[in-house]
Amino acid sequence: MHLSIVSSLDSHCREVAAARLGRTHSNSAVVFHDLLDGSVVLRRVYRDGQLFERESTVLEHGCLSCTVRLDIIPTAERLASCGFDHAVLALPPGVAAGMVVAELRQRPGNSLVIDNAVLALDPADVEDHVWDRHTLFESGFTSMPQDDRTSGEFLIGEFGQVDTVMLSAGLGAELAGDSRLDSEAWGSGVELLGELAPHAAVVGSADEFRPGCYDDAEATARTKPGTVRIPLDEAPGLFSTVLHKAARPLHPGRFREALPQLAAGTHWMRGRLWIASAAGVRIAIQGIGPRVWLESTGPWWADAAGTAGPGADVDAVLDWHPHHGDRGTVLAITGRSEDVDPGEIRRLLDDCQVTEAEMALHPGEWNDPFELSETL
Repeated sequence: MHLSIVSSLDSHCREVAAARLGRTHSNSAVVFHDLLDGSVVLRRVYRDGQLFERESTVLEHGCLSCTVRLDIIPTAERLASCGFDHAVLALPPGVAAGMVVAELRQRPGNSLVIDNAVLALDPADVEDHVWDRHTLFESGFTSMPQDDRTSGEFLIGEFGQVDTVMLSAGLGAELAGDSRLDSEAWGSGVELLGELAPHAAVVGSADEFRPGCYDDAEATARTKPGTVRIPLDEAPGLFSTVLHKAARPLHPGRFREALPQLAAGTHWMRGRLWIASAAGVRIAIQGIGPRVWLESTGPWWADAAGTAGPGADVDAVLDWHPHHGDRGTVLAITGRSEDVDPGEIRRLLDDCQVTEAEMALHPGEWNDPFELSETL
């Protein structure tokens, strides 16, 4: 059976996208899951627009992963055994499509094939989501107090996973009778999507939708921490992305001092760092709105294997240097064009590089002031 996965933060956007995806096959089921208070999972299944199943299940642990593992995937498998050719899985708000993909990987031999992973949203809300400091629970998107992701973190993660972003007015706009299609906020949101998800098809209600274009290997490559993908079109607009590379290791102290300036006004910062005080560790950096964090992703490929041979990731192969292999700093910064100064970003990053004299110092003499997580 073929699957279309819909993730969202807005219930109305989710319904519009699910209904459209349900029409891509003649024998489709559309399944809505919602995670309610008290670890209750509400499941509704529609065929040809008609509700034919509505069930509530109480999970022992009402977490997002349990919802996927114990109800969403088993429901899809049951529908496949009933003879459906296609199912649309409309996930609970805040549940990532990647969770479903990961669970399917754990079940080899099943007949479920992903056609599309779709993020449904109102583009007029994207910029506000990116800068929202509240967690998904605080904003009412999930019923789980321990879910400390922001809406921006959820959306950026989904942008890497999905192949399609499907646009419609959100619930608030619908209830207020707000027609946003020709608004300035809608247009700027669509433009921002081109910077945040350059690979994805951005589909409005009047645009053609291309089913069957999900590529699991490509989605995995895009979402690897430290990976950088940028738009091919560098035409000036409301938003822009600046890419800069530094060939020498970064001085930990100077980079720490420069980080707030690099992050100021940034919608999305991502990349990988070569820090002199941890020269053998590939450090991923990500900043989404007000949050910035760093994490170790293990050794550089040059340290682990010594050569960019079979098994090396795409970035290691493309950035391979004859002397230092894949080691190096690659940083991409996306924001409003008036807030993102390419010259200033490049100057700040270049000034962080260690000098020839500093490179001669023993790594153990470096004072590394970094914590692996920081909120600016």
